[in-house]
Amino acid sequence: MSVKTIEQLIEAKDYMKVKEVLSEMNEVDVAEILKPCDPHMTLLLFRMLPKDLAAEVFARFTPEQQLDIINSVTNRELAGILDELFFDDMIDLIEEMPANVVNKILLHTDAEKRALINEFLRYPEDSAGSIMTIEYVELKKDMTVKESMDHIKEIGLNKETIYTCYVTDQNRILEGIVSLRTLVTTNESFKISDIMESDIIKVNTHADQEEAANIFRKYGFLALPVVDKENRLTGIITVDDIMDVISQEATEDFQKMAAMAPSDEEYLDASIWKLAKNRLPWLLVLMISATFTGRIMGRYEDVLISVAVLGTFIPMLMDTGGNAGNQSSTLVIRGLATGDIELGDGLKILLKEFAVSFIVGLALALTNFVRLILIERVGILMSVTVSVTLLVTIVLSKLVGGILPIFAKRLKMDPAIMAGPLITTIVDALSLIAYFAIAKAMLGI
Repeated sequence: MSVKTIEQLIEAKDYMKVKEVLSEMNEVDVAEILKPCDPHMTLLLFRMLPKDLAAEVFARFTPEQQLDIINSVTNRELAGILDELFFDDMIDLIEEMPANVVNKILLHTDAEKRALINEFLRYPEDSAGSIMTIEYVELKKDMTVKESMDHIKEIGLNKETIYTCYVTDQNRILEGIVSLRTLVTTNESFKISDIMESDIIKVNTHADQEEAANIFRKYGFLALPVVDKENRLTGIITVDDIMDVISQEATEDFQKMAAMAPSDEEYLDASIWKLAKNRLPWLLVLMISATFTGRIMGRYEDVLISVAVLGTFIPMLMDTGGNAGNQSSTLVIRGLATGDIELGDGLKILLKEFAVSFIVGLALALTNFVRLILIERVGILMSVTVSVTLLVTIVLSKLVGGILPIFAKRLKMDPAIMAGPLITTIVDALSLIAYFAIAKAMLGI
């Protein structure tokens, strides 16, 4: 069903058909259909949705669409939407809205929920606590399987997930977990303490959300318990929320690797000034740092004057070095992001990158030597000089590209900044220094 088809049904005043069609659709598809609509049309269609579906669609809207809906609906309608929202979606909404709208939202929540909201908002941004939800099934270990199943049937509709249940004591200390599959396939008279798993993978409320994402990737969880420093169960992170985190972290890394300030805003929605502001600072830094290569060439000006042909090979050496460094840095940054590479692996990376760079550099150097002799008709001594420099440049580039992300991680910086343009700038300077030093030694300048 397309927006055009919906509009045709509305023009024909076939509202019953519109409501019937939308009610049978998935909330994600409904949100996609309403996304390009103007605010008036969006509100009209949104009001046709059943109450539970409307809340799910609302959670999928952009912050701008959510703000339009909040400003357009009645207080009674807003209260209905907020009542149906899952708690983590409520937190996301509040974090995105201006202060006056937040006050309007809080007016429609009870004192207990307001206290919970304030507690959640105190968690650091991008922490596990900031993305968790409190809608989980909690069991006690002295309950029987039958009592547990009855409890799930009673409260399950209001929980975000029931596939994993969490066993806690009277102080909310997390003691174990039990899956719905285990409950369904176990004798009803068994105690939860007999079937629960006590070896629990969990994450602290103040842990970085990227750490939680790595746990999901490693273990393939549908949900992950979040505990405080006393091991009290505070909430859970569900797989749909962690998928958003993984997408967000990947986008942020791509932006940093391209020398841009990270932004959550979609490209087509961002203003020209916002895009320019995100790109300009790093471009200024890289432009200024590129002056070092100019200073290096100025320092070896006498070498270039003596053997002018040396200058013709500089672009090839710098480009190859930059490409080689980027290959290594990309692999290491990816390894750090997925947890495949640890901070203590620096020496292993250096040794591996040295071996790889020597093989790659030797192959390229030999190929380049043959090309210079047979095609470019360059003298043997000059060909050897350029080819040896190429080998040294590739080795240096891959070592720098492999170790700088580790160095950045040790300094509590994002390794993604040690990629792309920054690596190229550093490698360019090293390539020129190596080139002119080797040329002076081999050509006797």
